[in-house]
Amino acid sequence: MSTILVTGASGHLGRLTLQHLLERRPATQLVGLARDPEKAADLAARGVEIRTGDYFDHDSLIRAFAGVEKVLLVPAPAFTDRSTQHATVIAAAEEAGVEHLVYTPIIRKAGSGVELPQVTAADTFTTKTLEASGLRSTILGHPPYLDNVQGYLGDDPFESGVRVPAGDGKVGWASREDLAEAQAVVLTDPGHEGRTYALHGGPAVSFSEVTEILSEIRGTAVQYLPLSDEEYLADLVAGGLPGPAAEFVLSWFHAINGGEWDDQPGDLEKLLGRKPTTSAEFLRDHFATAR
Repeated sequence: MSTILVTGASGHLGRLTLQHLLERRPATQLVGLARDPEKAADLAARGVEIRTGDYFDHDSLIRAFAGVEKVLLVPAPAFTDRSTQHATVIAAAEEAGVEHLVYTPIIRKAGSGVELPQVTAADTFTTKTLEASGLRSTILGHPPYLDNVQGYLGDDPFESGVRVPAGDGKVGWASREDLAEAQAVVLTDPGHEGRTYALHGGPAVSFSEVTEILSEIRGTAVQYLPLSDEEYLADLVAGGLPGPAAEFVLSWFHAINGGEWDDQPGDLEKLLGRKPTTSAEFLRDHFATAR
């Protein structure tokens, strides 16, 4: 059986993917990559080999990829020169003899003109670099994460209401847990090389519908308060977010309201063999725990 390496093993998505891989493969066939292996000690305790590597350090990646057949490239964070880092990973994987690389960009509709700062340009660059390489590849397009909905809603939407930019765009949000499980399937089952998937969750919901879900959870009406872009930015800055970061968040709302992620689940449901976690299920669990 092939050895599988997951980058970003100390982060949310990488760790979850390795946890799902442990349900499908022996730990002896799994490797995690981390800049600081101590932060992935929980995986090491379960038998996963954790190797040190940095996306900017070609030599560290060559060492880490030794004997590895499949690599999941978890994207570098925004505002960290993602294109250079991803190109270094792809070049090192090819040089080390990796056969199959899986990459997880943000979903973009065919012909989309949506540009997310520090995200979409690097994703396009990375997929083109992969196509030009000698690696077999799979592209697993991600929608926005359900896990990040709290960041859009604010600390206590029950009291302050759902204060978001005006618009009726819907999102087929997906949870990191579901996406990680789907990634484990692609990394362990045959037949995914050369494929591109769009891993929408569903059903797609608007923020007014999210407000209705929150009202059901609370048992009384939660206010939906659509704002102008200027009002929303002012809210974020008043909450302590730097101006450039606030503009970054706003760009995601523009994409949402433009319908960039409003498709219904298909690929994700097929890979999981079940329906993905819905927004209502996730919010109910999250806010029940939070409150």
